[in-house]
Amino acid sequence: MSENMDDQSARQQDPGYRSVEVQRLGKTRYRATNATGDAVEFGQGEGLMSPVELLLAAIGGCSAIDVDVVTSRRSEPEEFRVVASGIKDKDESGGSRMRDIELSFSVKFPEGEVGDKAASMVPRLVELARTKDCTVSRTVEHETDVSMRIED
Repeated sequence: MSENMDDQSARQQDPGYRSVEVQRLGKTRYRATNATGDAVEFGQGEGLMSPVELLLAAIGGCSAIDVDVVTSRRSEPEEFRVVASGIKDKDESGGSRMRDIELSFSVKFPEGEVGDKAASMVPRLVELARTKDCTVSRTVEHETDVSMRIED
């Protein structure tokens, strides 16, 4: 067995291992499927989110979950919306990348003691999502190696 296969097997045994498989469905249309069979279609064209939009959705969704899980234990929100935005640009080498990514949270709870308590938690939870809990945004913020290989 090659060293590369040993490395891949070791990665797959790690409890933190996650993967999705991306398959081409047609011209600029793809499906990402996770280990449990859940899937999302994306690509370029009408009715499809682009990979960049999926990146923004992943950052917004990860942070939203971090806030929602805790606050909804106190009170069901009347409104819970996160807008993730950024600028697609070229870096110094001419390569494409996103910059100035921003999340804007709009979270409202019913009036009253329980709703007020949930609302008071939002700023701290948003900060925890940014600094500690949201794996997606923290991965984007910190330099992360991305390797690519071609299978035989």
